[in-house]
Amino acid sequence: MPANNPINSPGLPLAQPDQGVTRQVLAELPEMMMVSFRFDTGAEGALHSHPHVQSTHCRSGRFRFTLGSDTFDIKAGDSFLIPSGIEHGCVCLEAGELIDCFTPRRDDFL
Repeated sequence: MPANNPINSPGLPLAQPDQGVTRQVLAELPEMMMVSFRFDTGAEGALHSHPHVQSTHCRSGRFRFTLGSDTFDIKAGDSFLIPSGIEHGCVCLEAGELIDCFTPRRDDFL
């Protein structure tokens, strides 16, 4: 495959950004990035914000999200968007996986 092929293969490095959370970049280009986050039950994604627009898809499990001043639960199959600069975070209610896309790419994840 050419060196500029945008397809990434499984086996990219794993990171552990928080206790009980594993992050793996699935694919990335400067304009967009797709990332898998796996959570153990009770693990938290700390409240934070960033300039990137984010889409989140719940592949499995159940999560309680805080997005700005709102709190809501999601389950497998649910998706939502996080605008740039909005504080957000989550608590995992049932072990699972979130697939997040960021635009532009989160260079701090590389």
